[in-house]
Amino acid sequence: MKGAPLILITPSTDRKGVEFHDYSLSLSDAYPRAIQAAGGVPWILAGTPTREVIAESVRRADGVLLTGGDDVHPDLYAPKMPEKLRKTVSEADPARDWAELVVIEEVFKQRKPMLAICRGQQILNVAFGGDLIVDIPSQVPGALGHKRLDLKSKVVHDIGLEADSLLARLFGRRSIGVNSTHHQAVGRIAKPFRATAMSSDRIVEALELNLAESGLLPYLLAVQFHPERLLDGHPEFLALFRSFTGASAAQGNKPV
Repeated sequence: MKGAPLILITPSTDRKGVEFHDYSLSLSDAYPRAIQAAGGVPWILAGTPTREVIAESVRRADGVLLTGGDDVHPDLYAPKMPEKLRKTVSEADPARDWAELVVIEEVFKQRKPMLAICRGQQILNVAFGGDLIVDIPSQVPGALGHKRLDLKSKVVHDIGLEADSLLARLFGRRSIGVNSTHHQAVGRIAKPFRATAMSSDRIVEALELNLAESGLLPYLLAVQFHPERLLDGHPEFLALFRSFTGASAAQGNKPV
């Protein structure tokens, strides 16, 4: 894999890790395996990086992947949230939130390709002033069952794709089946983005840059589902990762 694009991956965190039960990194191996399958080299960001380390890590990377995990802290997008709704939010990690917000800042400053998955899509929207649906079952009457952790690697519902979206071009169709393991979602969409995929209950399933803002980054795709968990049963999702690693390779003129 000499010359393959280097992809910086943001991990989840664990307050009690396996080795010494101290603050640790946590990351499903499905993410780096997907990057490798698409011709990239995965590189995991440190759990408690400084701003300088984040900036240098983004600088050395050819592309950046924001992953899923625990809920974003509600104070970042809805500090006056009703207590009943706040109780639906899982315990957040402010250190991870801060690090990923700085990663996003550096990605846009340095103009690096970015792929954001699940929580990654949510914190990307928050970073630019958007907000979240805090709890889909509580706030969206008649919503689909989006938190299907029992089927985390299976297709559970379809999403509709905008005709001019990257996903429609990659899959050659206007809808596709996806998995669904979340209880939150993008609410008010931040200014630089547009929804390019939706579920039948109008939950945002993908974001891309507005056409007028397309010059902000060489590549940006954010999805609410988990394509890395679908590769074994649905190999067509490899095209999504190949589009990302291809854009990342182009930044360093590296073959994929």
